[in-house]
Amino acid sequence: MEASAEPCHDFVTFLNSSPTPFHAVDSSKQRLLKAGFKEIKEREAWASTCKPGGKYFVTRNTSTLVAFAIGKKWKPGNSIAMIGAHTDSPCLRIKPISKKQSDGFIQVGVETYGGGIWHTWFDRDLSIAGRAMVKTADGTFSQKLVKIDRPILRIPTLAIHLHREESFSFNKETQLFPIAGLVAAELNRQGKTGGSQDELKSNKDGSAANTEESKDFAPLKSMTDRHHPYIVEIIAHEIGVSPSGIIDFELLLYDTQKSCIGGLNSELIFSSRLDNLGMTFCSVMGLINSLSSPSALDAESSIRLIALFDHEEIGSLSAQGADSNLLPSIIHRLSVLPSTHEEDRPSSEKSYDHVTSDSASSTLYEQSLSTSFLISADMAHSVNPNYPAKYESDHRPEMNRGTVLKINANARYMTNSPGIVLVQEVARRKGVPLQLFVVRNDSTCGGTIGPMLAAKMGARTLDLGNPQLSMHSIRETGGVYDVGYGIALFESFFEHYSELEGKIMVE
Repeated sequence: MEASAEPCHDFVTFLNSSPTPFHAVDSSKQRLLKAGFKEIKEREAWASTCKPGGKYFVTRNTSTLVAFAIGKKWKPGNSIAMIGAHTDSPCLRIKPISKKQSDGFIQVGVETYGGGIWHTWFDRDLSIAGRAMVKTADGTFSQKLVKIDRPILRIPTLAIHLHREESFSFNKETQLFPIAGLVAAELNRQGKTGGSQDELKSNKDGSAANTEESKDFAPLKSMTDRHHPYIVEIIAHEIGVSPSGIIDFELLLYDTQKSCIGGLNSELIFSSRLDNLGMTFCSVMGLINSLSSPSALDAESSIRLIALFDHEEIGSLSAQGADSNLLPSIIHRLSVLPSTHEEDRPSSEKSYDHVTSDSASSTLYEQSLSTSFLISADMAHSVNPNYPAKYESDHRPEMNRGTVLKINANARYMTNSPGIVLVQEVARRKGVPLQLFVVRNDSTCGGTIGPMLAAKMGARTLDLGNPQLSMHSIRETGGVYDVGYGIALFESFFEHYSELEGKIMVE
């Protein structure tokens, strides 16, 4: 295929609108809805809703999303073509009680999430994003997405004159707190220019201010006691509620410098969160593109599915992580979906009941998984020209040279020969170049959702990803043309899996 930069421009828009897993899922939802997908709920029955030829998606915790399209030739127990990715990235998250100040500075308490390269977070223009739970007028509680678009936080490094060591080391608990401003400036904003800086500090006994709300028992301190009041006010203004209406929030820090295309020939992407919004975006667009023709599902006997999980960076062991029951439970529900519905049957067939025996239906889930395939899609390492010795000499992926198949003899990745044969055939149909990667024997190997899902479901699995530099830095680098390659590869996977599955004879 001819390399194209066009898909990357849409990817940059996706990156800039997705500073958190909540926003990444929302951005994905908007694209799916525009493509004709229908949102369904886990708590509902699906048998009367999900029909052959239909397109659907479901979310959990609004930070994980599963979308699927059912072929019109689907039969219970048929195969499912799956791509799994993740929506989270290493970051700093605001602590439940974040109000701090020291030496005239307002500070915010944060905790580390995942294995970030934390020194890259120093001296960056940071802001906050995430979700807030608010109380509505009718007494219910709802979620609001939060994204403050201006820089309000910064983690300052120590001047070189006061720290002349070659290595940059710091204490993550005491020296990674961002500053949010000056105490004097906040007192001035409040009209307390003559007051003491101690006036910003919360009461030692945690007693609330003398307001009407303080008369009611509160199990926890108020949000303005736990966090700097002006930060709560900024969040409230952003989402259009009063500060007292915010009951709780989950907020993380993000770099306000926008994702962009760079390089001498505009061939590189400079951005946060390439790992793993790169593969999240390719998964969403690959599925959508595979359905662009009105007749795309007419002859399809499989289900085309993507699963975008939260919490991969911290091990995936959560309700919305890949190590949860989410994907197996959804596959179980899909594996028994009838191929036709009562209203679609010929009138001659409606005079009797269609009965599936318990013995036959009891193994449909296992039958589906035995012929299904999962692509575990997580970004890969490009060779770094400043550290060439860190890479195995014959496996040095390059950016803009195609998607990377990741292989590990110790099963840290799930790629094997039958999987390589399948993906090669898929890539051949679209002219997508591929690369191979293994780590050096004297190097550690990263992990993906591939092994845990392969073990949990028993489905054939392969690990791959687009190459990038500076993985887990606050500012990463990827290849512009690899975005198009990734989308085309996934589009071809969905289009051709039903045909290819039966040709790879391995039991």
